[in-house]
Amino acid sequence: MSNQLTEKLSTPSSTSLFTLCVAPAKVLRGSKILAQATDAIATLGTRPLIVGGNALRQAATGQSASALQLHLQPLLQHEQLHSTPSYYTPDCSEASLKSLHKAAKEHKADVIIGVGGGKALDTAKLLAHQLHLPVVTIPTSAATCAAWTALSNVYSNEGAFLYDVALERCPDLLVLDYDLVQTAPQHTLVAGIGDALAKWYEASVSSGHSEQTLIIAAVQQARVLRDILFQKSATAIQQLGSEAWREVVDATVLLAGVIGGLGGAQCRTVAAHAVHNGLTHVSKGSGSIHGEKVAYGILVQLRLEEMIQGNQLATAARQQLLKFYAEIGLPQKLNDLGLGNITLTQLQTAAEIALTPNSDIHRLPFKVSLEQLMAAMVSTTAPIEGNRIPISLTPSTEKVE
Repeated sequence: MSNQLTEKLSTPSSTSLFTLCVAPAKVLRGSKILAQATDAIATLGTRPLIVGGNALRQAATGQSASALQLHLQPLLQHEQLHSTPSYYTPDCSEASLKSLHKAAKEHKADVIIGVGGGKALDTAKLLAHQLHLPVVTIPTSAATCAAWTALSNVYSNEGAFLYDVALERCPDLLVLDYDLVQTAPQHTLVAGIGDALAKWYEASVSSGHSEQTLIIAAVQQARVLRDILFQKSATAIQQLGSEAWREVVDATVLLAGVIGGLGGAQCRTVAAHAVHNGLTHVSKGSGSIHGEKVAYGILVQLRLEEMIQGNQLATAARQQLLKFYAEIGLPQKLNDLGLGNITLTQLQTAAEIALTPNSDIHRLPFKVSLEQLMAAMVSTTAPIEGNRIPISLTPSTEKVE
């Protein structure tokens, strides 16, 4: 990793409530709203660089008559906007950002527009942050709350999580077009549900005892978010485009972002996202996406609370989640993430990364050893009885059974 570029990317995170980045300056949401949003975009700049991935590339070049192409036509053809597309590849990485810097300079871009999933939006936000330009986020799925937040995750070219960057502000404009989001594969919504659920299980641990007003509000909103997802997710998945579906999309894209905005740096992720970060170093080609790994990470966190603390509430929560996961299709174990053939050496690598000194896993109210984390990672579906029986793992190249 380039130290020089890292210095440019890194932004000190303040825990002061006076520096909270609570929300985008403006949110437009509705059916076919993108066609109506072009005038609002034009107030931010007239030479947008549109940042996305392969789907945007195909839409912009006419390689396929995709839904994205149809939705983007008003934006691409707006008479006041002289836009050009550019692409992150293969990830929200330092190499991608360097290439996009060059593209923005050549185009003389005065506004950045991110179109796509979490990595496209993170890339666009971070690029705009570096160039001191306004940014518009247009999510094409409900897989994350990246369209809302003042945070970007940076990965290696191989897709391994490296670090996150706190941004100066939330996006200047968020455009949530339900018709566009509805064209996304169903598993992206399921993943978004998993990612959003983590808000409660992590925030309640990291910040549940806080007496600060906005932290209390954030934690309680996380509980409300969890309850909405429990109540409406199954119907939303079965009835795409329904009122329940829209409510769940709002929950995963918008309300999940509200919680991070209100809570700020003091309402952090804990073990679920730490486990996700570790898994990205061993899961290339597994096919699983961010929210699926996070959902599995919630089970790992609860398992740690059971094993180390003997926490019966964690036991009940894990059993409740296992039933819910089965109902909507979230992963319950490593095999469900496409990691059924993971070796103990690879498992140890993932656990070691999750336990690095600066990891948010250390916000748990107890210390976690490498062996304990590895044991939790292979026992997320364990029955209630015998939760505190130690599991011995000897790293090797043998497959985890």
